[in-house]
Amino acid sequence: MAKFVGAHVSAAGGVHNAPKNAKAIGAKAFALFTKNQRQWKAKPLQKEHIEAFEEQLEAAGIEKSHILPHDSYLINLGHPDDAQRQKSLEAFIDEVQRCELLGLDKLNFHPGSHLRKISEEECLERIADAMNEALSQSSGVTLVIENTAGQGSNLGYRFEHLRYLIDKTEDKSRVGVCLDTAHMFAAGYDIRSKEAYEATMKEFDEVVGFEYLKGMHINDSKAKFASRVDRHQSLGKGEIGLDAFRFIMQDPRLDNIPLILETIDDTIWDQEIALLYSFMEG
Repeated sequence: MAKFVGAHVSAAGGVHNAPKNAKAIGAKAFALFTKNQRQWKAKPLQKEHIEAFEEQLEAAGIEKSHILPHDSYLINLGHPDDAQRQKSLEAFIDEVQRCELLGLDKLNFHPGSHLRKISEEECLERIADAMNEALSQSSGVTLVIENTAGQGSNLGYRFEHLRYLIDKTEDKSRVGVCLDTAHMFAAGYDIRSKEAYEATMKEFDEVVGFEYLKGMHINDSKAKFASRVDRHQSLGKGEIGLDAFRFIMQDPRLDNIPLILETIDDTIWDQEIALLYSFMEG
């Protein structure tokens, strides 16, 4: 089995710092923001930063296929207001093109929110249209839809939502999903026992399909099961418990994809990565 575990590391000071930060915690994969996630606009990537990114990646020994960039949290591709949705779409296309410039083959994003102004289906349609537009204006980057906890008016908390967006995507070779364990649990998909884990993964395979799984976010949950509340916790300190992460590390269906920690205490990420790898031994 080949597992590639890392964390969502800081790219403060430039994208080239992300591989350095990943290497420092013993990561074999990582996630990053390619621009400030709290701002709509960002300066274009500088040539020297792109070259330094390549050099630092090589030094860290991490392959580009094990990097899972995340888009800005400001973006809402399903926004009910046309002007706001257009603003989100333009920002999203910029994010996809930044990945292209860095030679990264994935962009992870939260699908979007209806803000209780339009129906779930109408919102999903708007998201799918935006995805197709972004794909038509880029090449080589797969759009990786993240499942959500279903907090507020966020869509993507049901496997069926993910499937709907895949079905509506014109280029199926450039769409995938990222499963977040805390979101899955909060949305009502249990993974605490071996039986529950297998039942949830079977449902995922039947509804979405493992061929579309491009990455995972590995998080325990402060929030209770099926609470629809998005609160991450350090591994083994939340409501999910450690067994689920042992199942993940021993599941060959989850080989060769980035497994990314977004747990709340970044000072112990190196320990959590080591812990996850120890689960492969028994």
